[in-house]
Amino acid sequence: MSPLPGGHRHDAVCHDSAEHLLGVAVPFLRGGITVGEPAVVTLGGCTTSLIRAALPPGGGVTFLDADTVYTRPAALIRQYRDLIGGHLADGAPRVRILGEPPREVFGPAWDWWARYESAVNHVYDEFPVWSLCVYDTRVTPDRVLTDVRRTHPHSFLPGGRYAVNRDYTDPAGYLGEPRPVRPDPLQATAPVADLIDPSGAVARDAVRGLVTGPALDGMLLGITEAVTNAHRHGKGAVRLRAWQGGGRVVVTVTDEGPGPGDPFAGLVQAAGNGLWLSHLFCDHVALERDADGFTVRLTAGSQAADTGTRTTASKT
Repeated sequence: MSPLPGGHRHDAVCHDSAEHLLGVAVPFLRGGITVGEPAVVTLGGCTTSLIRAALPPGGGVTFLDADTVYTRPAALIRQYRDLIGGHLADGAPRVRILGEPPREVFGPAWDWWARYESAVNHVYDEFPVWSLCVYDTRVTPDRVLTDVRRTHPHSFLPGGRYAVNRDYTDPAGYLGEPRPVRPDPLQATAPVADLIDPSGAVARDAVRGLVTGPALDGMLLGITEAVTNAHRHGKGAVRLRAWQGGGRVVVTVTDEGPGPGDPFAGLVQAAGNGLWLSHLFCDHVALERDADGFTVRLTAGSQAADTGTRTTASKT
């Protein structure tokens, strides 16, 4: 089934074999080539080789490396919007996207990728785009597959068939839910800093010595924005706590308010530049609402080892 012209059609492909994946992905990409719709394919190395071998050369398919692209959701949204806009400006009637997150995103940082999968139902809707998000059920945790069904209106199947995901939840509802975020193990230890109602400057000074290298500027920016927003828009006392260990620094900023009213805050520029910049430059940003208020958790460094091979974009 082909999507209607205009808007964003966002389908999941939950496969259990290379044959299953090829049976969906290859007709999808070949169909785009036939009607002059360029495609952006973001996969791991082995899967990319399978797809390349099944496509004709010179078909206008741009390949990106998933390990390079799936780093921060806000950055991926910006990159895809630029790619989509460029193709449409060149006269493409529609753009197709085929993407598969690397396994690393299923770990401690999955919460912001789940937010991404929900948000793009709205974020790309101004463009004529058809995207397939690929998940291998042999390696994808059940909790992730539950979110996949809730964030994709349809599942696309071999033979051009599709199934309605009855658990699908509109982005405004999904992103507004008080969903618990997996705690970082460091948070079970005593914090190295615990401040009540710090100013932005005091908060930065408390953390400055904990973070070094390229991550420092991103963390300081995120802390400044989180503390400023908590004082300006939150309620009650503002508490900052910081932990260090395992090659990373974790900082939480909590107030007693409900958090930002815009469900897309942080993922897109129009939804608040400060939180958006934090999402662009911190290694992980988690937003959590509970009975005690709203918490922004900022991380510099990662719990997951980076095993990906970095490559540049290419065309076939």
